[in-house]
Amino acid sequence: MSAMKCNKVIEINPYLLGTMSGSAADCQYWERLLAKECSLYYLRNNERISVSAASKLLCNMMLQYRGTGLSVGSMICGWDKKGPGLYYVDENGTRLSGNIFSTGSGNSYAYGVLDSGYRYDLSPEEAYDLGRRAISYATHRDAYSGGVVNMYHMREDGWMKVGQFDVSDLLHQYTAEKLK
Repeated sequence: MSAMKCNKVIEINPYLLGTMSGSAADCQYWERLLAKECSLYYLRNNERISVSAASKLLCNMMLQYRGTGLSVGSMICGWDKKGPGLYYVDENGTRLSGNIFSTGSGNSYAYGVLDSGYRYDLSPEEAYDLGRRAISYATHRDAYSGGVVNMYHMREDGWMKVGQFDVSDLLHQYTAEKLK
């Protein structure tokens, strides 16, 4: 079975991103609904919704449908008046704030790579490399993970798409580096 290649990042607005793990249909539906709610918030209040409030909206949506069989594991990432924010939200209504998360069936493999290379003072290029490695190795070890790394960088002036990388190409590169 070949892995589905879809962008597992939902662009909510220029300052908010959501990631998808679990059922692609569930994640896309709920995060698009979240994007709509964030747009309505902006229209009503003439200011962007905070990252915390956006994650709380998604959490409240999940709580209403708790126990109904949804499969959603999401990270809500953004930048607001308070600076950068990162939240984990799942179908049970769990909502956690943190500096680093990994979701999905390959998350334990990704955490192994992240934990071994994460520092607070990573340069953007070092962080990109660490992210690519974590997702590549998780995908390699987990049959249910995808085959593409869609990488974004959240900044004060909004997110920037860094690129899209094929996991097979990255794994060949990492293997070649080990052989040197």
